Amino acid sequence: MTFTLDAQVAAVLAAAFERSGPPPALPVGDVASRRVALDAMLGYFNNEAQPVADKVDISDHSVVTPDGAALLARWYRQPSGESRAAVLYLHGGGMIVGSVPIFDGPVSRYVAGTGVSILSLEYRLAPEHPHPAPVEDAYAGLVWLTGHAAELGIDPGRIAVMGDSAGGGLAAGVAILSRDRKGPAVAQQLLIYPMLDDRTTTPDPYIVPFAGWSYDDNATAWNALLGAGHEDREIDPSAAPGRLKDAVGLPPAYIEVGQLDVFRDEAIRYALTLSRAGVPVELHLHPGVPHEYDAIAFDAEVSRRAQSDRDRVLRSL
Repeated sequence: MTFTLDAQVAAVLAAAFERSGPPPALPVGDVASRRVALDAMLGYFNNEAQPVADKVDISDHSVVTPDGAALLARWYRQPSGESRAAVLYLHGGGMIVGSVPIFDGPVSRYVAGTGVSILSLEYRLAPEHPHPAPVEDAYAGLVWLTGHAAELGIDPGRIAVMGDSAGGGLAAGVAILSRDRKGPAVAQQLLIYPMLDDRTTTPDPYIVPFAGWSYDDNATAWNALLGAGHEDREIDPSAAPGRLKDAVGLPPAYIEVGQLDVFRDEAIRYALTLSRAGVPVELHLHPGVPHEYDAIAFDAEVSRRAQSDRDRVLRSL
């Protein structure tokens, strides 16, 4: 017996393909074409198919990195919210695409649904800015958020890191950096179908037919971030947390991934790595869904269930 798509997700995808055709199959290494195609797709599903939530105040700030780059840091808060917890959010896009505005919709909906404020950071993208730039940018965002806690009305002991896809990998990397540098405390890490391991290069024939983020996309992204031949080199776990050997002292983790996602195995392995080091982990493996299923089919039962779980963890901060 082989895998089948969740029926509700399959219906949405079928309608999208009928309207616009299937997404193009791009060659390994073509970052520019992926930016055009994926930024447009993410912008539509995040901000047009679902509206940006109202009753959320949004203000822009600047985070200056140690090497002098000024990064957009967008602060989302619910005016009536009483929570003093906060989240550093890192957007998806394989380290090569995406932006803060493209993820306005999901972030605003998290804030509207939970009352927890979120800082979304515009980290620099590969290949123009390879490792360590993206994770160092993310760490600078955590330091900034902690340092501005009083001004923002938040508790510096109740700050989580969160991200989806590449952003999930960066969130895990920031948690590792902060532990190793004895930096700001991280209360929780929320890793949504995270991109964790640069060695995920051998296609799984059961996943290939369903992979919205393909193995070619994955090779393109990791080569852009780490350079060719990274699979055979020692890689810093802050760049590829799937390489981590010692997880002692990391913050509790919420991890979720679809069974038809290229990142399935690395997410499960990371949950085991954390668990074997005594780190509390909540792991969800959703059957019948590919990468970014919740953005594509936001009204599907599985997407509503996942959203409810994420909101529950955010409210618990």
